[in-house]
Amino acid sequence: MAGFSGARMAQLERATQHLDPPFAVVDLDAFDANAGDLAHRAGGRATIRLASKSVRSRDLIQRVLKRQGYRGILAFTLPEALWLAEDHEDVVIGYPTADRTALQQLAKDERAASRITLMIDSVAQLDFIDEAVGPARPRLRLCIDLDASLELAGGRIHLGPYRSPVHTPHQAATLARAIRSRQGFHLAGVMSYEGQIAGMGDNQPGSPLKRAALRAMQRLSARELADRRAAAIAAIETVTPLEFVNGGGTGSVEQTSAEHVITEIGAGSGLYGPGLFDFYRRFRPRPAAYFVMPVVRRPTDKIATVLGGGWIASGPPGRDRLPTLSWPRGLRMNPLEGAGEVQTPVLGPAAHGLCLGDHVWFRHAKAGELCERVNTLHLVSGSDIVGQVPTYRGEGHAFL
Repeated sequence: MAGFSGARMAQLERATQHLDPPFAVVDLDAFDANAGDLAHRAGGRATIRLASKSVRSRDLIQRVLKRQGYRGILAFTLPEALWLAEDHEDVVIGYPTADRTALQQLAKDERAASRITLMIDSVAQLDFIDEAVGPARPRLRLCIDLDASLELAGGRIHLGPYRSPVHTPHQAATLARAIRSRQGFHLAGVMSYEGQIAGMGDNQPGSPLKRAALRAMQRLSARELADRRAAAIAAIETVTPLEFVNGGGTGSVEQTSAEHVITEIGAGSGLYGPGLFDFYRRFRPRPAAYFVMPVVRRPTDKIATVLGGGWIASGPPGRDRLPTLSWPRGLRMNPLEGAGEVQTPVLGPAAHGLCLGDHVWFRHAKAGELCERVNTLHLVSGSDIVGQVPTYRGEGHAFL
């Protein structure tokens, strides 16, 4: 899917034609519709904890959290969490921290300590926190990261992200007991992210056999994880009650929220509808976030060259990490150059009519990474620019 519709893309272009690229646009109508769809997909069984790394604009984070069905933030670093906790009461950090300075800041701020939950997956991390901040501090809230990957053949085959070493219910309960035995810590929740399900589109182009194998793996993994997650939560709750159990992601909202132990889903990428979400059968977010580059060369009458454009997504190198050409319709990249740091030649029928200064619209393959490239997001609703908001970068913050 290169864009929501040709008519909508033309409308966005008309609204922004006076702007000089590069610039970024959020289609607020699509963004709001995607926010509604995410909450609807949870079916009222779980709330959505907004993954801030997928948005990276404080104004848009606040916009989403005003909606019904959303509660709390899933942050990605402790400095970011400290910043967001100035305005938000419930911030869970999705990843462990080794930032001693930020830990010391947290330990000196009782209000922040009551609002922020740290992620851990080992006793060594408890030791690290104790060493960094000492015993004279507010009680720090913790969340255990339960590994959600699928392991087969006695662990020799690992399918999913390499995240936490806590995989079994026994390991989870053992860590919960270690937390309970330590002064200055409170176990508030458990998180588990099934990236091999939520983060992998099950309708990728290419080999039908590979698609069938991926779908079979995802079905097997979902069944295994539902049983293991329920057993792990039961084991932990023999040690201490939990306030929340977080799971899933944009790609598995319906499936994960149906598990009886799940109280919330961590999601956010579906708000922008980036390129990697074009290949899911279960849902189809509306493209809502774009970046725009100018045509600066015409090396032949069949090729137009765009300035820059090589905003490549993180992850394993591959074509799916390239940005998607969204407008004008009918453009494609030169396979020998792809999306380049300084130039991106575009081919196809639509390239024939492009003139110097014309706009070419791209979608990033991932959601929040777009905001690491721009200071401002131009907000379009209907036929007009209705505002602009800063990204984290635009507010002077680089949290990774």
